[in-house]
Amino acid sequence: MPVWNPWHGCKKISAGCQNCYVYRRDSQFGKDSSKVEKTKDFSLPLSKRRDGEYKLLPGEGPVYTCMTSDFFIKEADGWRDEIWSMIRLRSDLHFVIITKRIDRMSESLPDDWGNGYCNVTVICTCEDKAAADYRLPIFLKLPIFRREIIHEPMLEGIDVSEYLATGMISKVTCGGESGENARLCNFDWVLSSREQCIKNHVDFHFKQTGANFKKGGRLFNISRVQQMSQAKRANIDYRAFDDIFRRLSRSEFRSRFCLRGSDREYAAKNGMDAIRRHARDFVERRLAPAVIPNDGKQTPMRGHPVFLAQHATATCCRGCLSKWHGISPAHELTEDEKRFAVSLICEWIYRQMLSAKLPGAEHNMVLRG
Repeated sequence: MPVWNPWHGCKKISAGCQNCYVYRRDSQFGKDSSKVEKTKDFSLPLSKRRDGEYKLLPGEGPVYTCMTSDFFIKEADGWRDEIWSMIRLRSDLHFVIITKRIDRMSESLPDDWGNGYCNVTVICTCEDKAAADYRLPIFLKLPIFRREIIHEPMLEGIDVSEYLATGMISKVTCGGESGENARLCNFDWVLSSREQCIKNHVDFHFKQTGANFKKGGRLFNISRVQQMSQAKRANIDYRAFDDIFRRLSRSEFRSRFCLRGSDREYAAKNGMDAIRRHARDFVERRLAPAVIPNDGKQTPMRGHPVFLAQHATATCCRGCLSKWHGISPAHELTEDEKRFAVSLICEWIYRQMLSAKLPGAEHNMVLRG
């Protein structure tokens, strides 16, 4: 997991910051964590090895950005344009930005952001219900190509069902707090978040237990080196569509569909929120009715990214919905079934956009939006 910290240091702003790991680590070296400074890795995405290759390569996974600060902290306002330029130039990399300052994002965006850079995922931290209810309405109104949320440190049970039901959040991650003063993380809270994700066809990841963990009425003190492995042993991660995509990939017909040229440009320019609205409209009008006179012929093979996605995901007609997804053709689609179809369509389009490997300027054009 590549990490890029262009600056270091942060200011505490909410309950989740109380036992910040950056402050805890810096205190060991007498460093003032509240002082925000550029690091030697400021230009890491453009740094090259002696053989001329970039140090950060696409195959190494997402680049987690600003992990020892906050990307949208005010003290970094004078440097952020340079960072956006590097992210734009390295459109072959997938950058992940985690923030508690989602309320500063709108004033911190580059002029060409449009509906979001396709190679940037923004993750909003929601450590408790108050943070979720303040930050998530802002989060959902911003132009972002890919959104996730993280409950870490998870300080209480958090119901975000109403936000997940929009289909605009792709993943939820939960994790407890580390350190000698760590606050409790209850497994019941984690399981509740997982159930919310399953209900709304959203990916779920249990990252770590934290140091003080409650499960089945028992309290556990878990060492730092075991917190992630214990979470993994719980085996409760949920991937909403991976099994479906594996099945579809074995179909010669389904796997031949892909986004090309104008379809990629359309998705990049209009953003995933618009694509989701289009998918919802097509599903509502062409797929959801109990009786469809032209069933099997209602979805064109071209003309819109959603049409291609429908054929690729077997959501193009009621017959395919029945064959591939077990959804009976003999009724009007329920809200959950419509939400499933729309989310599957959008996930396929997102994966197609992220996997684009177009060269040079053409790739930048497509991914900049």
